[in-house]
Amino acid sequence: MTKPQPAVHPALDAELIAQLRSWEGRTETVNDEMSAAPLRGLTALLDRDDALPVHGAALPPLWHWLYFLPQARQSQIGADGHPLRGAFLPPVPLPRRMWAGGQFQWNLDNPLRVGDTAQKHSRIASVKHKSGRTGDLLFVEVEHAFHNAQGLCLTEIHDIVYRAAAVPAIAGAPEVAPTRAETDAPWQREFVPDPVALFRYSALTFNGHRIHYDRSYVTQEEGYPGLVVHGPLIATLLVDLLRRQLPQARVASFQFRAVRPTFDLHPLRLNGRPCADGRTIDLWACDHEGWLTMQAQVTLA
Repeated sequence: MTKPQPAVHPALDAELIAQLRSWEGRTETVNDEMSAAPLRGLTALLDRDDALPVHGAALPPLWHWLYFLPQARQSQIGADGHPLRGAFLPPVPLPRRMWAGGQFQWNLDNPLRVGDTAQKHSRIASVKHKSGRTGDLLFVEVEHAFHNAQGLCLTEIHDIVYRAAAVPAIAGAPEVAPTRAETDAPWQREFVPDPVALFRYSALTFNGHRIHYDRSYVTQEEGYPGLVVHGPLIATLLVDLLRRQLPQARVASFQFRAVRPTFDLHPLRLNGRPCADGRTIDLWACDHEGWLTMQAQVTLA
């Protein structure tokens, strides 16, 4: 049987790039309630033995990703499982969409808490085009601000990258040459991102992106060798490693950058090292071959 070839998408010309940049400055506001049920689900997925969440308890760092979820009607879902582009996010014609990184700053005097009714205000800060080894790249930076009744709780910068379809000869290849990860971290933990774990995280975050659960789609249409592990899941696992080592630590800020895709075919390793200043923690993830897949850094209060 002949393997289906990825669809060919036109290059981004100056006129189309200008049209996509017109999305800069667009805003969106979403309200949600910080209920306990999603917290129980993520606790189970991460294999934690935490007590059941109670009303008024602060959300752990990054667990706000369980709320304010896009809930497009089924008729408004695209072929990749994401909501159709062109509403809040620009209608980028490049088929591959990935979470490239993020930056976070918590207001520790006013965290999001279980039971809060909160608001997420989002703004598209920039739309930038670059050319990479595998073709066009479009980077979209989105700013989020989260408020409860007492005021600002958290700010987040979300980096999204759109890529051209995979070329068969280099399908699944990263944009840059891989980097060897450090192997002597004092904190280490292994996590098996099997299809069940990926499905459960997709369900918790109402994420229909087919690269995380549809093996025929991700291999035949997007050219990856296996199911792609969610970038936010890896970031959450890295912060979870910190919480296991320093249960009483208070995270003031966090930043991460996805370096290389991670797939469900093998375990991944989470690593951490406290820095000499006593407040900074370097975190990173690597795959089974020792290639760096995500870099991150935490600043403690």
